[in-house]
Amino acid sequence: MAVFTEVTETQANDLMQSLNLGTLTELRGIEGGIENTNYFATTSQGEYVLTLFERLTQEQLPFYLYLMKHLAGRGIPVPDPAANRDGDILHTVSGKPAAVVNKLAGKSQLQPQALHAAAVGDMLARMHLAGADYNRSQPNLRALPWWNDTVPVVLPYLDEAQAALLRSELAFQNHTAKTAAYAALPRGPVHADLFRDNVMFDGEQLTGFFDFYFAGVDTWLFDLAVCLNDWCIDLPTGAHHHGRAQAMLAAYNQVRPLSGAERALLPALLRAGALRFWISRLWDYHLPREASMLKPHDPTHFERVLRGRVLHPVSASALI
Repeated sequence: MAVFTEVTETQANDLMQSLNLGTLTELRGIEGGIENTNYFATTSQGEYVLTLFERLTQEQLPFYLYLMKHLAGRGIPVPDPAANRDGDILHTVSGKPAAVVNKLAGKSQLQPQALHAAAVGDMLARMHLAGADYNRSQPNLRALPWWNDTVPVVLPYLDEAQAALLRSELAFQNHTAKTAAYAALPRGPVHADLFRDNVMFDGEQLTGFFDFYFAGVDTWLFDLAVCLNDWCIDLPTGAHHHGRAQAMLAAYNQVRPLSGAERALLPALLRAGALRFWISRLWDYHLPREASMLKPHDPTHFERVLRGRVLHPVSASALI
């Protein structure tokens, strides 16, 4: 993540000691991403990630932090927020809400094979089932209402063909959201941003999902579509990779079989997942915030993915 707020070693050390996590030995800003300030914090007891929240509020944050606690308690490999002696897991650093979690083992698999895609599909289904009885609720803050609000803001930066695609796809998604089939989709807490760089592997073993700060209650199919649109896409071209998609969907379906409504709406939700990230990347690219180490993602990648999903729909029956 980019560094928007500078944290001193003294501040970090004070926080680590208040959480009984040892004495700070190293503090290093994490590059990449565009939402929060993140640091790797090494102490005499281990390695942790310190996050300062730049957009999410004190009122919104308990949903994300306690969701991670809930999932960790159910055996899902996710970061577990550290509590102080009063049991609080939401802290304050430099006037910003903050959290500290354990650093997951392994590294991101940026050139996944079918076996990696299958591991993600399997664990995603397990995560959905584990979160089904989570007792807090908060909508996906980057879902359809946000798309409707943000598209008018980014349209002036697009050429005629891009603007036409964005308008037509937004209209399609608004129509889809009003259908009976959409209302029938199973839903619950979702990660909503489970890209390759938000999953850790140790060799072929999946060791964790992290960065839950786009999570919310939404359709589980949308969460699966977001994964398919990253793990099962050829990055240089935006083209669908059938083998990886087949492996991911089969593994997911074995743990939590897809409903009839989910099978019917997979093509539409793949388009929704591509639209969501095209819009957000347009917004971040053309209307960036100042931060050290900030590198906005190229929005044209998800424009290509969306065009591919529109021109070459992928049905559930072709994959499972």
